Amino acid sequence: MKKQPTPLPEGAEIFKQAFRRHAAGVAAVTSVAPDGKPVGFTATSLASLAASPPMATFNMAQVSSAWPAMTVGNRVAIHMLGPRSRHLAEQMAADRDLRFEGAHWVVGPHNVPILQGVTAWLIGRIIEVHPVNDNAVIVVEIDDGGLGDEDEALLYHERKYLRPGDAA
Repeated sequence: MKKQPTPLPEGAEIFKQAFRRHAAGVAAVTSVAPDGKPVGFTATSLASLAASPPMATFNMAQVSSAWPAMTVGNRVAIHMLGPRSRHLAEQMAADRDLRFEGAHWVVGPHNVPILQGVTAWLIGRIIEVHPVNDNAVIVVEIDDGGLGDEDEALLYHERKYLRPGDAA
């Protein structure tokens, strides 16, 4: 007997479930808050916007503890993560008071926190902030960066961190 498809939930729940099924690369964004303290978060919304000049975007909630650092002109570091740096994704998603506890970061150019052991990191200046309801799209013009050890991409799918090819 053929199994019947599971009925779709209504309203916003469909949206949430659809994006849980959409695998996304994992990045971490760090900056310095107005009080001088490092801030950061895990992001799955990182996208390349342009190659010339190099620009990237990411999305974030305005309730994030890092939100006060997301001002035009401020500097951010965008870190691409691989399976070997999964612990950084988990740490940047943990309690904000614990995100910078330990020796997993150094002060980088423009005093921006640089996470250690990432596949790549980019430093840029925020050139636009587009608030949308309780969230925002942040546009960053990249002007510095570096490459770490080569690693596979770290993916986030169905609320799990995976390597390409892993079964969800």
